[in-house]
Amino acid sequence: MALPTSCLSEDQFTCSICLEVFNNPVSTPCGHSFCQSCICSYWDGGTGGRGAKSYQCPLCKESFQTRPELHINRTLKEITEQFKQMSSGRVMGGEPPNPHPQLNLFAPTRPRDMPGTVFVEMMARFQQLNSPGSPHAVFAGPTDNNGYPEAPPSYFQSVSDPAEVPPNLLPCPTHQRGLEFFCRTDSMCVCSGCLETAEHHGHDLVSAMREWNIKKAHLGFTEVELKDLISERETKVEEIHNAVRDLRAAADRETEGTVCAFSKLISSVEHCQAQVLEAIDLSLRVAENRAQSLLRELEEEIAALNKRRRTLSQLAVSEDYILFLKMFPTLSTPPQAKDWSNVSVPSQLTSGVLLSSVNQTMERLEEEIEKLTEVCRRSTPPVPSPRPSPKVRRVQEYAADITLDPSTAHARLIISADGKQVHCGERHQLVPDNPERFDRVVCVLAHQGFSSGRHYWEVNVAGKTDWDLGLARRSVNRKGKITVSPTHGYWILSLRDRTDYAFRGVPSNNLMINIRPSRIGIYVDCDKGLVSFYNVEAKLLIYSFTGSFLDTVHPFFSPCTNKSGQNEAPVIICPVAE
Repeated sequence: MALPTSCLSEDQFTCSICLEVFNNPVSTPCGHSFCQSCICSYWDGGTGGRGAKSYQCPLCKESFQTRPELHINRTLKEITEQFKQMSSGRVMGGEPPNPHPQLNLFAPTRPRDMPGTVFVEMMARFQQLNSPGSPHAVFAGPTDNNGYPEAPPSYFQSVSDPAEVPPNLLPCPTHQRGLEFFCRTDSMCVCSGCLETAEHHGHDLVSAMREWNIKKAHLGFTEVELKDLISERETKVEEIHNAVRDLRAAADRETEGTVCAFSKLISSVEHCQAQVLEAIDLSLRVAENRAQSLLRELEEEIAALNKRRRTLSQLAVSEDYILFLKMFPTLSTPPQAKDWSNVSVPSQLTSGVLLSSVNQTMERLEEEIEKLTEVCRRSTPPVPSPRPSPKVRRVQEYAADITLDPSTAHARLIISADGKQVHCGERHQLVPDNPERFDRVVCVLAHQGFSSGRHYWEVNVAGKTDWDLGLARRSVNRKGKITVSPTHGYWILSLRDRTDYAFRGVPSNNLMINIRPSRIGIYVDCDKGLVSFYNVEAKLLIYSFTGSFLDTVHPFFSPCTNKSGQNEAPVIICPVAE
């Protein structure tokens, strides 16, 4: 298919990298041509080259896994060499002298700036290359009756004649001629009259239209580069977002694993404690049984000796000498008595072996915990403030609406009308003694009970010296003295005397808390048997316990007694903060 002459542009002879006429043109596998030095420098410089994963074409961005082997495009080289010669004035038949020697009017320009004879000659060259049988056909265009390319319209000729200047050019304010030239030295548009002045003598002057097209081409390359930069950065943004998501998932897994491991450790310690206490109790029972056996034996011997002594006393005062002489041989002989000098009951159950072993085990455990703490300190990046527990925010998602149940409250407790506050009064109130009411411990349960799922609530304890908060099984004993421990159905965090915090058990687990909380968050996961206590303001975990509930559990509250007005502030169930 032949192309019209108006479609022939200088782009066929201009390298898109240096924007000059080709010098040793080579072609890439995708069909685009560049100067050999330009494309080699482009790839060697790292842009689509060694610094990239593949080699790219600067125009279409097609990628090649290996560096393409480039060969000189001899046909294009021949055409461009002819074009350079004709542009220098060595065109067949010659060109008219340049009226402005400082402006190279025959330099490569856009089609509408190309000298007519140069354009005709180039068309002829293309036509010859497109002739039948030519192995290097490049371009075909319309020809005249003699087989030569049609001459271009008059506006393809030199723009040195002011009469041929397109009418839409702005006039020069000095010479009132069209500003058809561009001075690269001064970066300004000038007219043909300005070229004749000494002001622009020796300057780099080109066609304004050509410079405009070159600058637009530069903008196109810049836009492509900006798009690539934007794409790279958007990819990096997505990569960082994915990394953050992976970090959060890893943190969740490590948090869950750590809590599970420590919960198992705590359970193991409690189980070991129960075994040690059971061993001590068993040793005590064995020692007591042995002591009782020895006491019975001693009492029997003492009774026998007392009986013998009484018989001797009676015989000594008897007047019946016949009876005396008869019994004397038997009673005068000392009885066979057991030697009790080496019999004893040890004052220590296990000679201190158990306690010594427990102390040694705890010392080793403390050493290992200190090593673990040091590892955590080394692996944790420095932060300007105490690092909040990552679970505080998440557990708040399970906020429950908790209200107090007056039917379970001790007679001294006074509950607000909305069921959100409770404090201890000075005297007992007249309340029915129903089975669910606590009659000795000043505490109260919530209406709400949980047997599955996750739940969370917060309690304000500001201004109090003593309080108890946590969970209790529905089936716990509520009359008389109660034992507060997980074994007996209570999971309670306590404060005593403003500073003594403990998780209640047998024995209690005393806690070292540096930041005194005024708002306690309580989280329960019924399916895992987990209960956790948080310092809400500091966003810190206070204590966690994992076991099994085995029954419906209810939130537990105790404001404790007033202590002569020093602990009269109420315990308040608060809305969970966003």
